[in-house]
Amino acid sequence: MAETKKPAAKSAAVKTTASKATAAKAPAAKKVAAPKAAAPKAEAAAPAAKPAVKKVSKGNKKPAQTTRLQDKYNNEIKKALMEKFQYSSIMQVPHLEKIVINIGVGDALQDNKALDAAVRELAQITGQHPVTTKAKKSIASFKLREGQAIGCKVTLRGLRMYEFMDRLVSIALPRVRDFRGVSKNSFDGHGNYTLGIKEQLIFPEIDYDKVSKIRGMDIVIVTTARKDDEAYALLEALGMPFHR
Repeated sequence: MAETKKPAAKSAAVKTTASKATAAKAPAAKKVAAPKAAAPKAEAAAPAAKPAVKKVSKGNKKPAQTTRLQDKYNNEIKKALMEKFQYSSIMQVPHLEKIVINIGVGDALQDNKALDAAVRELAQITGQHPVTTKAKKSIASFKLREGQAIGCKVTLRGLRMYEFMDRLVSIALPRVRDFRGVSKNSFDGHGNYTLGIKEQLIFPEIDYDKVSKIRGMDIVIVTTARKDDEAYALLEALGMPFHR
């Protein structure tokens, strides 16, 4: 009787171990499946936050600025020139194209600091950093070598051009000693005007106590006029004090 009961106990023990194994496997499968299903949802939701970045439009945000002289040209001078020369289109009315200011520094061959002073003063006058000009060829009599810096220049356009022109005709030129007006014969035949200044001290931006040497400069006013009489009428309307 005892021998027949032993196999039954073994079979019961096998059943209990099998049921425990299946019970242990079932919860493990549920725990692993839950995070796998949640992971794709988190990854899919991440790209949705990128469009929140604001896009900045390209171009100049600030409104276009104009100077006093530029407003006078657009509102008064254009109409006066149209009536005087009988232009068929407003595009034919001459206007300022650029202004070039040049300073020659001959003593820069012996003193390098002289060129630095001229560059600094020209930057104060125009509000723009100058470009150094270099010799195109060597001249033995002047002890000049090709490529050596001998001056500086600035080319003004747009807003700075009209600002400089306004300060030149209304502040700087009247400060010239014994000033009686600029010459009418300085046009080149193509509507461009050249003006020579002997002292940079006529500009209020220059401090007299900090000037090491008095220097002159050449100012070239380039216009779109085809004839000298048209350029003369334009500059006279802009306030250029011509000698009468």
